[in-house]
Amino acid sequence: MSILDKFSPLAARYDHMRASGADPFSVKFDDIISSVEGVVKGKRTLLFGTNNYLGLTFDPVAMERSIEAIRTHGTGTTGSRIANGSYKGHEELERELAAFYGRKHCMVFSTGYQANLAMISTLVGKDDHLVIDADSHASIYDASRLGYAPVVRFRHNNPEDLAKRLARLKDQPGDKLIVVEGIYSMLGDTAPLKEIVDVKKEFGAYLMVDEAHSMGVLGERGRGLAEREGVEDDVDFVVGTFSKSLASVGGYCVSNVDGFDILRIAARPYMFTASLPPSIMASTLSALETLQNEPQRRAKLTANSRRFYNGLKNAGFAVGPEANPIVAVIVNEVDVAVAFWKRLVDEGMYLNLALPPATPSHCAFLRSSVSAAHEPEHIDFAIELMTRVGREFGLLPDNVRPFPRVSAERLSARAATAPARRPAADVGAGMA
Repeated sequence: MSILDKFSPLAARYDHMRASGADPFSVKFDDIISSVEGVVKGKRTLLFGTNNYLGLTFDPVAMERSIEAIRTHGTGTTGSRIANGSYKGHEELERELAAFYGRKHCMVFSTGYQANLAMISTLVGKDDHLVIDADSHASIYDASRLGYAPVVRFRHNNPEDLAKRLARLKDQPGDKLIVVEGIYSMLGDTAPLKEIVDVKKEFGAYLMVDEAHSMGVLGERGRGLAEREGVEDDVDFVVGTFSKSLASVGGYCVSNVDGFDILRIAARPYMFTASLPPSIMASTLSALETLQNEPQRRAKLTANSRRFYNGLKNAGFAVGPEANPIVAVIVNEVDVAVAFWKRLVDEGMYLNLALPPATPSHCAFLRSSVSAAHEPEHIDFAIELMTRVGREFGLLPDNVRPFPRVSAERLSARAATAPARRPAADVGAGMA
């Protein structure tokens, strides 16, 4: 007997998948050329699974500021802010994020996962209630396990069910915290936030919105779903991450709730984790400036998202309910989805394979994330490739008009004109 025997069923499923020649959990990039291109097994590959929404991972200003921060302040803080103190960059980043959201308070965390872990597990205690969407991200579920509050789930994006759950708790003492997401990370759908705000007000609850996938994407200024829906004043806590639109790593929470700073000595995932290094703070601040100064990136992201979503939908794929940067193709059979994913990677397109039980309804998803750095040729190549392979696998009706084929030569020629760290000839053959 081994302490690892409990994972035998999971290992068996994983071995079955690897036996087919596909291992989506061990993809290795030989190189990353740009925000939208990498090299896998020597083959130039379009990146459609990186959450790089504004295409800022190779932004030259952000990179130079990051390098300069290393030269000036070193590679890391080597401890938590409680133990080792705060750097100037920590406070500047919190100040700029608070100003961006028009909030009085901000805390910065080392990851977006830790932001949810810290805030949720700390805000509600054993005499309170945590009320979460059933399709919440793993970080929200893990936060619920770390904390002591009883947890109530309501049906995904269903304000009526939320109201029923809160009605049952109306005579219970303590605070109620509702947690929803701006854009959900699997299907790319948005929360019905106006209706959820109405329920929150009716029952006197607090509301937290995780804008990880909607910050920089939605809203006139890119502040997320709450801004787009005009309900920012009714959201008590906004949590987000730097690893999507801001192209780095880290997380944050902003709020107007008085006494917010006590959380710095109450939230264990904040207190006992090494703080962000200077280079990350510098590049994140630069990306935040770009987000605000270049709204055309968000406009292009929206156009790209609609082009890709509509192209796949018109081809006959089962896709999520909304045209957001997360575009999921739903496949009922896991083995077919795994083979489909492998074929796409082999032909020069990388996206995410999401498998049960991580997915709603126990279906498999081919999950793409569109970037503002994608050009129309990239989008069209991906639509054509997925449509062709989908037909081969019997996933599409035969009477749908084929998408115009985009030649590999045309796509490679366009890619060759884009900024890259090294010439395409150095990293492998063109896309096929």
